[in-house]
Amino acid sequence: METAERNAQQTAWLLRGAQDWALVVLREDGRAGSIDHLAEPWAVPLREARLSAFLAASSNGAVNDSDSLTQQVFLSGRITDMQSRLNVSNLIDGNQLNERSLLAFARLYSALGLPEVELKQWTAVLLSSTKTPYVANAPLTPQRFEQLRWLGLSTESLARLAPHVTVLPGRTQVNLNTASAEVLYASVPGLELGQARQWVQERASKPFDNLEDVRNRIGNAVQNVNDTQHSVNTRFFEVTGQLRQGQVYQLQKSLLQRDGTDTQTLWREQRGLRSEPGCLSTIPPPC
Repeated sequence: METAERNAQQTAWLLRGAQDWALVVLREDGRAGSIDHLAEPWAVPLREARLSAFLAASSNGAVNDSDSLTQQVFLSGRITDMQSRLNVSNLIDGNQLNERSLLAFARLYSALGLPEVELKQWTAVLLSSTKTPYVANAPLTPQRFEQLRWLGLSTESLARLAPHVTVLPGRTQVNLNTASAEVLYASVPGLELGQARQWVQERASKPFDNLEDVRNRIGNAVQNVNDTQHSVNTRFFEVTGQLRQGQVYQLQKSLLQRDGTDTQTLWREQRGLRSEPGCLSTIPPPC
C-alpha cells in the first residue's frame, strides 16, 4: 500500500514536470516571435526514453536511483497546436448556428467521408445545449472533444474527427501554418483538397509570416482567407505527457492558453491505461 501510494505520487510529480517543461517551451517561443509553425521547438515530440535520462545527475555524476524506478519507467510527450483544428465553439453564434463555421464542418465531413446527416443532427443538439432558458432533455454543453459523444456522434466519427476538431473556450481562428490539409480545405471555401496539400508543402519550406504573405504566395482561393477565421499564430495548446512502466501507461493531458509570454493551465486530466495492440505505441489521443 505504501509503495503504491509513493509510486502514484511520483507519477503525478513526473507528469506535472512534463507540463512545466511545456510551459517553459511555450513561454520562450512567445518571446521569440509572433508566428507559430511546425518547425518550432514546441512542435518536436518528446520521444520515449528512460526516465533516468531526464533526471539531473548527483554531485558525483551518478543518477540518484536507489529503487531503480527510473530504469523501469519511460517518459514521452508532445505539444499540439489546438488552433490547427476546427473549433466546435465556433458553431454557436448567439441562439443560432454560425453559417460559416457550419459550412467548414460540412466540408470537413465531406473530406473525411463522414455522413452529413450526422453533422446536422449533432449540431442541432449542440445548439439546444447552449440555449437559455434551458431546453428540457438537452445535454450539457461539451467542454472537451471526448464529450462530443454526448451529442450523439458515433465512435467511428469521433476517431476520424479527432486529429481535426477540438473544443476550445470561445471562438478561435485556424492557424494556416499548422492546420492539416483537411482543415485548410474545410476552413477556406473554394479551396480544393489538392490545393490544400500544396499549401502544406509550401509552408513547410517557409512558414507564412502573416495573412498578406499567404495571399501573395498562394493562388486564387486566398480571396476567402480573412482575419476573422484565419491566423498564423496560436493561443491554445494541448500538452500530453505519458509514463510507461511495463505495459501500464499513465497519461496526462492539459490545455494551456498563452497570451504573449503569459501561459496558464485551463484544465488537466490524468488517467491510467493498459496497453492494447497498436493503441499506445506512440502517443496518440487516448484510445
